[in-house]
Amino acid sequence: MSDIVNELGVAPTPSNNERIGTRERIGTIDRSTTETAITLRLNIDGTGTYTISTGIRFFDHMLESLAKHGGFDLQLKCIGDLDVDQHHTVEDVGIALGEAFSEALGDKRGILRAGYFVMTMDETLAVAAIDLSGRTACVVDDQLTVPVVGDLQTELVPDFFDGFARGAKCNIHVKTMYGRNNHHKIEAIFKAFARALRGACSRDERMRDLLPSTKGLL
Repeated sequence: MSDIVNELGVAPTPSNNERIGTRERIGTIDRSTTETAITLRLNIDGTGTYTISTGIRFFDHMLESLAKHGGFDLQLKCIGDLDVDQHHTVEDVGIALGEAFSEALGDKRGILRAGYFVMTMDETLAVAAIDLSGRTACVVDDQLTVPVVGDLQTELVPDFFDGFARGAKCNIHVKTMYGRNNHHKIEAIFKAFARALRGACSRDERMRDLLPSTKGLL
């Protein structure tokens, strides 16, 4: 906290960031393979602003929802071999985004680590849970019943979350509880995941110097 005293002789009340630590939680990724070229900048403590382009418009829409509902600032551009298939683009974006979160979180001291959220979208209900545990696991039950929504191949939805789990070294469980509309099922999952991730990344002043693990390592 600043030692400056205002003109009334009262020390200013510290902001939440000052109390917990002012390090900007930013991750930048420049990832190029023979299949995709990805540039990405993430600010975990943002306001949900985004500029996203992957060449798959419905996928862009889901990533925009993730940024907005998570309160993450995200600039992402992916040029992938879409003439071959969408798989490389979707999976590699998941990996790169997970790596960006891992970089931004650093040693993870002071974070809640785990988060969950139940999200409704009209007739659909979805749930997501995440643990930034340092271990990789992913379970997706999306209950999708069509091969394509918009321009996205729906079988790739689990591949995005699996890629994220590998990049961030975390546990992810997402599930559509029920629903009719496949667009709603995917969007509810992404929004639930965003809110769960937002909770897991949140900082707790009481734990500002503590690692949320009995093992002493995440």
